[in-house]
Amino acid sequence: MHFADGSRVLLALLLGLTAAGANVIGGSLIAHRQWSHNFLKYFIALGAGFMLATALLEMIPESLKFRAESSTGALVNNTDTVFFFVLAGYFLVHFFEHTIAPHFHFGEETHHEEISHAHASYAALLGLVIHTFFDGVAIASGLLVSAWLGSLIFIAIFLHKLPEGFTVASLMLASGQTKRVAFISSVILGGATLVGMGLMFALRGTVAFALPFSAGVTLYVAASDLIPEVNREPKFGMAVMVFAGVAVMLGLKAIFHL
Repeated sequence: MHFADGSRVLLALLLGLTAAGANVIGGSLIAHRQWSHNFLKYFIALGAGFMLATALLEMIPESLKFRAESSTGALVNNTDTVFFFVLAGYFLVHFFEHTIAPHFHFGEETHHEEISHAHASYAALLGLVIHTFFDGVAIASGLLVSAWLGSLIFIAIFLHKLPEGFTVASLMLASGQTKRVAFISSVILGGATLVGMGLMFALRGTVAFALPFSAGVTLYVAASDLIPEVNREPKFGMAVMVFAGVAVMLGLKAIFHL
């Protein structure tokens, strides 16, 4: 799927606003105590499987293909470069989560003693802002390669956007902040996604590096953030939902790449 620049920008705006809106909806639901724990958990499991499959079966292969087509260097050098940026993206998120927001995890915050001070909740907010900024970078990077890849990355990211909103609002409430602050925090997350997309379109010449970097970020969120949350719940249905996420991604790939 190839779009003219104008259509591509409009699609990016639509997907960006939708992703950002999911952050806000997630924050709004928890701020007003209108959520289902099981709904959130199964959403996280579905998103984990879909994100893992998207990172490994689409984002990284497309990064390799893009580098091979746009570079005159040896293929082995292209491969090394791609996986270097995948690794860099993975460890950047790891670094921020284990320095800025060491108590962060997806889902409702129930460990009030770990997040009781306001600075801890704002540190977690900053960590999540970094997450959502790269959500936007990932969607835009995919769109700059193809509408198909961008749309697939959008779906993968959208599936954890509600949990992101849940998480930040829950962290704020657990630290004693008001519902208004909890809601505004989710709006900030949505805004960071749009900033990431806008910056990526402004720096579109860096897509050969940004796409594998985003793949590393996506891989970290799926494997190191979402899967551990799934493993907290010893339920057969949770494991099934992870495989369902992979199956949905493969189904879309089969349908649209016939």
